[in-house]
Amino acid sequence: MTALGFLYPGHFAEDDYPRIEQLLASDIRVDLVHTAGGEDTHRVDALRETGSPRRLAAGVEELRLAGVEAIVWASTSGSFVHGWEGAHEQVRALARTAGMPASSTSFAFVHAAREIGARRVAVAATYPDDITELFAGFLREADTKVMSVHSAGIVTAAEVAGWGVKEVLELARQADHAEADAILLPDAALHTVAHLPALEQELAKPVLTANQVTVWEALRLVDRRVNAPELGTLFTKEPIVQV
Repeated sequence: MTALGFLYPGHFAEDDYPRIEQLLASDIRVDLVHTAGGEDTHRVDALRETGSPRRLAAGVEELRLAGVEAIVWASTSGSFVHGWEGAHEQVRALARTAGMPASSTSFAFVHAAREIGARRVAVAATYPDDITELFAGFLREADTKVMSVHSAGIVTAAEVAGWGVKEVLELARQADHAEADAILLPDAALHTVAHLPALEQELAKPVLTANQVTVWEALRLVDRRVNAPELGTLFTKEPIVQV
């Protein structure tokens, strides 16, 4: 049994995780612990507090006792808002506290885009413009070319959590760019796992979403590969050999 650990802020789209577990191999377990979410607003100071060391450390012991082999901070905005170096320090601190490999959703997007060979991407974010631009800047730091950026301007995760397939598809369509190799939907409060086949069929290209890439990142940390077509191209494509 491979046990994967996730620290998820608040209660929004956490039901994506048991759905993913059902679609993975039967010997993979997904363990999720909720961290204190703090103020529900997409504002820089609030997001930095959401991903503060004390909030993350509070959930680590429960995951350690569950026997997980790796931990991922399941928040995109709660990681990239610290900047490229700050996000690295965040996961280094998490790894030290947990005593095991660790990462975050922001780095999951970077690694997943490389995995499928997506050097040029479109960003479809629910966030306000300033937060979306921070994510785009984070991707650029990783040498990913951002072809287009679309912000829905939503301030709270609670509102995003209520979106269905219609709103998710429209968000992705508005962000799409003819030269983009993939479309990235970074908000972990957005339900996307059930919509991945429809998204990729509609847009005719790979789609990477927060909770999808977060679980993939945990699998990467423990050196597991799983073929799960219902979870999109990321879970079916052979790895790209970096040159």
